[in-house]
Amino acid sequence: MNAVKIKDDVFWVGVNDYQTTLFESMWPIDQEGVSYNAYVINDEKVAVIDAVKSIETDEYIEKIKSIIGDKKVDYLILNHMEPDHSSGITELLANYPDMKIVGNKKTFPIMKNFYNIDQNLVEIVDGETLSLGKHTLQFFMTPMVHWPESMVTYDITDKILFSMDIFGSFKAPVGSIFDDENDLADFENPIRRYFACIVGKVAGQALKALEKLGDLEIGTICPAHGLIWRTNPGYVLDMYVKMSSKETVPGVVIAYGSMYGCTQKSAETLAIALKNEGVKEVKLFDVSKTDISFIISDIWKYKGLLMGAPAYYGKIFPKMANLLYKLTEIRVDNHKVGFFTDFSWSGGAEKNFNTFIEEAKVDVISDIVKVKGTPNEEDVLALNALAKKMAEELVN
Repeated sequence: MNAVKIKDDVFWVGVNDYQTTLFESMWPIDQEGVSYNAYVINDEKVAVIDAVKSIETDEYIEKIKSIIGDKKVDYLILNHMEPDHSSGITELLANYPDMKIVGNKKTFPIMKNFYNIDQNLVEIVDGETLSLGKHTLQFFMTPMVHWPESMVTYDITDKILFSMDIFGSFKAPVGSIFDDENDLADFENPIRRYFACIVGKVAGQALKALEKLGDLEIGTICPAHGLIWRTNPGYVLDMYVKMSSKETVPGVVIAYGSMYGCTQKSAETLAIALKNEGVKEVKLFDVSKTDISFIISDIWKYKGLLMGAPAYYGKIFPKMANLLYKLTEIRVDNHKVGFFTDFSWSGGAEKNFNTFIEEAKVDVISDIVKVKGTPNEEDVLALNALAKKMAEELVN
């Protein structure tokens, strides 16, 4: 894809990545890819916003040159130092060695550590402006969304918010980078999965950042990943406000691990019982087969959560332990949560669930249902009671 005009002087010079299979070496993106968005403002002074991931710098620099020709790059604005937005900086500097690098006081120590760059630095503070000629840029600090140096850049002239990872998503846009030329429903799950896995831990800080930016007149949102929102920025803004506020909708995620099928039978019993109780949205996930990023995405969406796992050498099935670790980090304190376990000769999984309950401060709806082997009639009654209690909690 060539450089794309956003406004008269403003262009997208980002790249799509279909080579990386795991974003942050954790989250699968091999099927849909991810975009690293960067931008050029071609004014009296030229500003480049963000530096993309180093694996795609040739394409990135080629696009910049296609816009500015023989002009020099006066400023590189680094909204965020994570390497998927900054590691192309060395190649950019090789082409434009006099370029000034704009960041805040927390930007430059990280840049020094990553790339050993500590020259031509322009340190800005919250609310400060920078004139490019026709365009005036204003900078706002958004610390811990999701690194300490994170900030956003606002083009006062064209009312464009270059929003860094805020409003980002997985899934590389195909054919067009604009919201009005894509099916937005196709991006809802990639937006939510990105938020839940990457930003979820700092949802409170994300909400503060959104409130801070609330008084800006925003005509276009240009994030560091995903679509550019030129027609309906309110769509992604509304999604992010709801996700940052941890709003949920009625429905239940059942996440389970099962070594030989016994815990799976309990999970399926719960799913059937929930449907019989009138719960329309029930999502069933086997933690051994589904990457936890997809499970976490739906957990962030739905109010109810049921988790089950067998004992494993006196502890919990390891695949479930991984999910519990992530949920403890991002917190699901706005959910109704229940648990079920399975064991053959002695328990163990309940210890990990109880630790999770204590550390994550979850709202538990009943005692843990403990099943020995294949669920018998008494176990099924207990599971049905758990499902009934969950259904009642969803309407309260």
